[in-house]
Amino acid sequence: MKPVDFLLIIHPAIAVIFVFPLIGIVSYFAWQTRQRRLQTLTENKKSKIPPVVGREHVSIGRWLSSSVVGVSLLGLAYPIGENIIKNQLWSENLFQFLFIIIMFVVTITSLVILQKTRQKNWRGIFATLTGMGLVILGLQDGVFRRDNEWYISHFYFGILAALLMIFSLAIIEDIYQDRSNRWRNVHIILNCVALLLFMGQGITGTRDLLEIGKYKLGG
Repeated sequence: MKPVDFLLIIHPAIAVIFVFPLIGIVSYFAWQTRQRRLQTLTENKKSKIPPVVGREHVSIGRWLSSSVVGVSLLGLAYPIGENIIKNQLWSENLFQFLFIIIMFVVTITSLVILQKTRQKNWRGIFATLTGMGLVILGLQDGVFRRDNEWYISHFYFGILAALLMIFSLAIIEDIYQDRSNRWRNVHIILNCVALLLFMGQGITGTRDLLEIGKYKLGG
C-alpha cells in the first residue's frame, strides 16, 4: 500500500471501529427504553428497567448521529480532495475550489450548532443547512456514486442514513414535548429504516472498496 492509500481506508476504519459499535449500543438502549415505557403504561407498575436507559439512549444517540454525518463527510473528503489535486482546481476553477471549502466549513459548523440549539426554528434551519451541505458535497466531481445502480449504492445509502440522523437530531426536543407520541413514532419508524441502511452500508462499502481498488490498479 502506498501512504496515500491509508487515507482511503480511514473512512471505513472509523465506521467499523467507532460508528457501528455505537449503532449497537443505541439500538440496545432504544429497545430497553421502549420496553420500559410499554411496561409502565400497560402493566401499571414500576419497571425493572432503570429510567437511566432513556437518558443514555438520547446521549449516545446524539454521538451516533454526529458520527454518521462526520464519517460521511470524511468519506466525501477523500475523493473530492483527490479530484481537486488531480485537476489543480485552485488554479483551473478558483470559485469551485473555494465553494467546496466553504461548504465543508458550513456543514460542519451547522452540525455543531444543531447539537447545541434547543429552539425549534433554529433546529430546523441548521438541520436543513447540514443536510444541504452534505448533499451538495456528495454531488461534486470525483465522488463514487454508482448513479446507474442507486438502489444498491453505498453513496446513496450513506447520504440517506446521514439525513435521517440529522432529522433525528432536529426532532429530539419535539419527541419529549409531544404528548400524542406522533414524533416518537416517526422517530422509531425512520430509525428502523436507518438501521436497515446501516446494514446495507456494511455490504456495499466492502464491495465499493474492492471495485475502487481494482479501478486504481487498472489505472
